[in-house]
Amino acid sequence: MRESVQGMRPPTSERYSVTFVPPAVQAIGELTDATGLSKTDVINRAVQIYALLEAQRRKGSEVLLRNSDGELERVHIV
Repeated sequence: MRESVQGMRPPTSERYSVTFVPPAVQAIGELTDATGLSKTDVINRAVQIYALLEAQRRKGSEVLLRNSDGELERVHIV
């Protein structure tokens, strides 16, 4: 877990004000419709998944998707 400058843990939650680009707005809407989750839950999950993927990338791992016929595709996050 990230620690603040004073060595204390950050608050359990924080409020942010962000501006999303149109493709992100569309993706959030699609995910809330598909999952029934709130926008907050969708965004929280997205950030956690990105953190996991980035940590694995730094270790030298790759993200692969296996489609329904078994073919693998490497995922590039830019």
